[in-house]
Amino acid sequence: METLRERKKQRTREALLRSALELFTTQGYEQTTVDEIAEAVDVSQRTFFRYFAGKEEAALALTEMTVARFVEAVRARPPHEAPMEALRQAVLEGWYSINEVVESVAPIELYLRMCRVIESTPVLLAAHLRRSVEIEETIAQVLAEREGLDVDADPRPRVAVAVFSSVMRVTERQWSLGEDFSLEAIRALTSRYLDQVGPALLGNWRTA
Repeated sequence: METLRERKKQRTREALLRSALELFTTQGYEQTTVDEIAEAVDVSQRTFFRYFAGKEEAALALTEMTVARFVEAVRARPPHEAPMEALRQAVLEGWYSINEVVESVAPIELYLRMCRVIESTPVLLAAHLRRSVEIEETIAQVLAEREGLDVDADPRPRVAVAVFSSVMRVTERQWSLGEDFSLEAIRALTSRYLDQVGPALLGNWRTA
């Protein structure tokens, strides 16, 4: 059972994270200092560093939380599902729980604004891409374990994850640039884009 002390620590971390996101998205990542983030929550800089190693970790924290939830969802998929179907269902059925993760800390609109900041800030984009490679490897290993494969001997898990991750990046970007930020919109867009994987890779694009 969570103690009062643990709940207080969690509230402080979430407050610092919300403060960081608000400042990053309103005045810019480079222009925001740790002192400003801490001051907005009325805590010391030392307290900030108890929860985050630095600004970069705070900037990517919410994205990390959503990714962690997705990896859990992939692990929990029924063993009879084919790899791409397991990935598809994990994201389509998992959007509601992922949304809960986001909104437990900040409004979805703020999350989307932060995604745009990450894309437009070289140091954050580089860190995000490095982390994405690590996550893709983790998911590939999960798929390999599900299928009883050696991930280093069989290229299919890494190939499947590479394709899926690329589709998701395109989908999320299109969603973030649109006007409808509802769960229904992202689920519909995700489903539509994933439906195109087979035709895009194997089909003849030139029709009579």
